[in-house]
Amino acid sequence: MPRGRQSGVNSSSQRASQLSTSQNDDDSDMDEGGPSQTARGSQAQRNLDKLTPAAVDRKVSEVVQYILIMEQRKIPVKRKDIIKHVLKDYRSRYVEILKRTTKTFHQVFGLDLVEIDTKNHAYILVNKLGRVDGDTMNWGDATAKMGLLMVILSVIFMKGNVVKDSLLWHILKKLRVDPSERHADFGDVKKLITEEFVKQKYLDYSRVLHTDPVEYEFRWGPRAAKETSKLKVLEFVAKMHNDQDPKTWATQYKEAQQEASALAKS
Repeated sequence: MPRGRQSGVNSSSQRASQLSTSQNDDDSDMDEGGPSQTARGSQAQRNLDKLTPAAVDRKVSEVVQYILIMEQRKIPVKRKDIIKHVLKDYRSRYVEILKRTTKTFHQVFGLDLVEIDTKNHAYILVNKLGRVDGDTMNWGDATAKMGLLMVILSVIFMKGNVVKDSLLWHILKKLRVDPSERHADFGDVKKLITEEFVKQKYLDYSRVLHTDPVEYEFRWGPRAAKETSKLKVLEFVAKMHNDQDPKTWATQYKEAQQEASALAKS
């Protein structure tokens, strides 16, 4: 056989050999990965099998404790956090455990576990007994901060349920609460309002589109809508104006009554 042809055959044989070796290595990797993945899946299944009624009870208790801790910080609890920090491998039992958790809060603590954000599945606790009177805001040890929050909610409601941040800052300055200065009770006022109250879902703070310079506006957040009512806020405003009759503000009073009627039917 001519040398050139022999060389071509040898090269082809070497390439075929290398390809065969590579395929064998890939097959070996797949063989090694398969059983490993199966083992992990089997372990997860065994964990679920071990979740006895007593184990489910423990998980319900752990979720209850976790939500109570987060509620003290006024931070809404998200489904992903419950799964990550509490349920972990038992995420497939989430619906069952959440139902039992909700029932526990309702029957034992007199609290409703309410979903305030359906997109991110975020929950807060609301006093189901106090809600009848329209105000379940947890004043606790932060009375000064909650008082400031009530003022802000009042301003928003009285201004048509939305207020520019510049107007809110102006009103607060008149009350000797300057957002640009550190306050003895509130600390960093602007941070408290635009970050803490927003994170706690008491306020919604969003940019106004097509504004230059950029402007922002405030609305009630979903927690505020669950923990208080427009009628309670209007009564607060009336007290601030020398106990005037809430009906003095006809538009707001009508809106508050409509909300109260809707709540009574729900």
